[in-house]
Amino acid sequence: MTDSIPEFRIGNGYDIHRLEQGRELIIGGVKLEHPKGLGLAGHSDADVLTHAVMDALLGGLSLGDIGKHFPPEDKRWEGANSLFLLEQVVELISERGWKVINVDSVVIAEQPKLKPHINQMRKNLAAPMRIHHDLVGVKATTNELLGPEGRQEGISSQAVALLQRL
Repeated sequence: MTDSIPEFRIGNGYDIHRLEQGRELIIGGVKLEHPKGLGLAGHSDADVLTHAVMDALLGGLSLGDIGKHFPPEDKRWEGANSLFLLEQVVELISERGWKVINVDSVVIAEQPKLKPHINQMRKNLAAPMRIHHDLVGVKATTNELLGPEGRQEGISSQAVALLQRL
């Protein structure tokens, strides 16, 4: 076994948040309107897509997850803009001598329809990662009425990220 550090590392991330009344629905930094007036519950703005991307980036360097870096019991992060938190994660990665190469992700939600907002989400995520939006994949799918996403109890997201040592 060698102690050498590889040139590239990958990480994956997953997040899910409950849908409830009285909350904003923000996905990929885009404020959306849910047909039932629902939003995502969470300590920050509960941006499930951005959270999955952050966990993928942190996981690529074995740095834990967003709960470790932005714990829900810390009042500083209450209502925080997740794109700001993503910027902090990218700074942490940069300090350790790594950069983001690309990210691919998927959001699982029955409603609202995300397709009209995908390009803006890609741009919103790319900016704090310091990469071109063509290097950020965002896809949307339903869960065919199955599980918590299908019953519109929540929205989930998965992401994978490729990092390169500087």
